[in-house]
Amino acid sequence: MQIFSRSPQSWRNGSHITPEDIKEFIVRRKKYKINPVFIHISYLINLASPDPRLYNGSIQAYIEDIQEAQNLGADFIVTHMGSHKETSEDAGIKRLVKALDNILEKTRGSKVGILLENTSGSGSWIGYRFYHQQKILKGLKEKSRVGLCLDTAHAYLAGYNLSTKEGLEKMLDEIQEMAGIKLVKLIHLNDAAGELGCHHDRHDHIGRGHIGLAGMKRIINHPKLKNIPMILETPKSTPDSDKENLALVRKLNRK
Repeated sequence: MQIFSRSPQSWRNGSHITPEDIKEFIVRRKKYKINPVFIHISYLINLASPDPRLYNGSIQAYIEDIQEAQNLGADFIVTHMGSHKETSEDAGIKRLVKALDNILEKTRGSKVGILLENTSGSGSWIGYRFYHQQKILKGLKEKSRVGLCLDTAHAYLAGYNLSTKEGLEKMLDEIQEMAGIKLVKLIHLNDAAGELGCHHDRHDHIGRGHIGLAGMKRIINHPKLKNIPMILETPKSTPDSDKENLALVRKLNRK
C-alpha cells in the first residue's frame, strides 16, 4: 500500500498524525496483513532547489516525514528527485546528494528507507535517466537505506520504449548497469497517456495508454520485476477505476 501521510499540496505547519491514529493504523495494517507500506513524499518538497529557503525547508520537512513514517511503521518513503530550476542537472544532483546526506544523518537509526523515483523529465526535473540515480548513489556518504522506485509511465514518457520487449530489456540493462536491479524496491505500475519521450507526465489506465496491454503484461510478468511490489497510480475516471485496473493486472499476471 502507498499513502500520503499528509496533504501532498501543503506544508505540515506543525500538524502531525495523532498517537491514536498511529495506533489504529498499526492495528488495521496487522489485521489486514498489509505489507510493505510506502509513503509518498509531499509534492512541495524540492531537495534539488537552488532557493535556500525552499531547500532548507524541504530538508526539515523530509526529516519530519521520515520520523512520522517511522512512528507509523512504514517501510519506505518514495520521493521525486527534485527540480534544479534552470541551474544545471549537475548542480541539482549535488544539492540533492547534500540534502540526502543531511537527512540520513539526522534520521540515523531509523528503519525507513528512501526510494528515488524516476521522472518523465518535464521542465527541469532530474531523474529521467538512470545515470542520475547512479551519480546520486555514488555521491552519498551512507547509502544503505536508499533504493529505487521505478515508475513505468515516467520511464516511457522519458524515452524508454516499454511497449516493446527490446525496449523493456534495454531499460532493465541500464538500471542494472547504473544502480542494480536489486535496488528497485517498488514499481509504480502505470500506462502512459503521452507519446514516447514527450516528457509530459500523464498516467493512463492499464492497457489503454501507449505502453499498451502487451507491454504492461511483459512488465508484470518479467522475471526480474514480478516479485517486486507494484502500486497503481492510474486515473480515477470513475469510482470503479481502481477496481477495474487492479482486476486487469491480476488477470494479466501469470501464476
